[in-house]
Amino acid sequence: MPRLGVVIASIREGRIGLPIAQWFIERARLDGRFDVDVIDLKELDLPLFAERNHPRFQKYEHEKQKAWSGRVAALDAFVLVTPEYNHGTSPALLNALDYLFVEWHYKPVAFVSYGGISGGLRGVQHTKPTLAAMRMVPIIEAIAVPFAAKAVEAGVFKANEQHEQSAKAIFDELLRWTDALAPLRRR
Repeated sequence: MPRLGVVIASIREGRIGLPIAQWFIERARLDGRFDVDVIDLKELDLPLFAERNHPRFQKYEHEKQKAWSGRVAALDAFVLVTPEYNHGTSPALLNALDYLFVEWHYKPVAFVSYGGISGGLRGVQHTKPTLAAMRMVPIIEAIAVPFAAKAVEAGVFKANEQHEQSAKAIFDELLRWTDALAPLRRR
């Protein structure tokens, strides 16, 4: 069974991304086609990337980077549950991406974004060039939650029918790309 990393990209106190991520993780587990690994960047607590060696050389010196490398290398696909920060990428997400290089190669990635009027889509657009540089494949299927604070009540994300249908479309397409990219990941 392919392994799916669901990354919770906000580390803020009181983050509304957590209930959105919890809803998506439940959908992924109910779908049953992926072994789901929940990666909460707040719990991961990577310091600001300032390592001596470029990640492409994989000469990791610190235990957190070594552990992060092993975890990402073991996964086949990703879903990034992410806000936008000032029309850009979540700093915690960018930092986590920058820690590694080879481990990201040839893995499909989908977005569940949230925010104000844009639903986090501007942040998604800023993140995609970084993912392309990592040789990842962002898929078209996505979920965007505009005015996300209104969709979270008492700490629970209230998904609508469009969110539910989009989640299924994400799983369908991630599975296709995970299978298609498998030969490249094995090299």
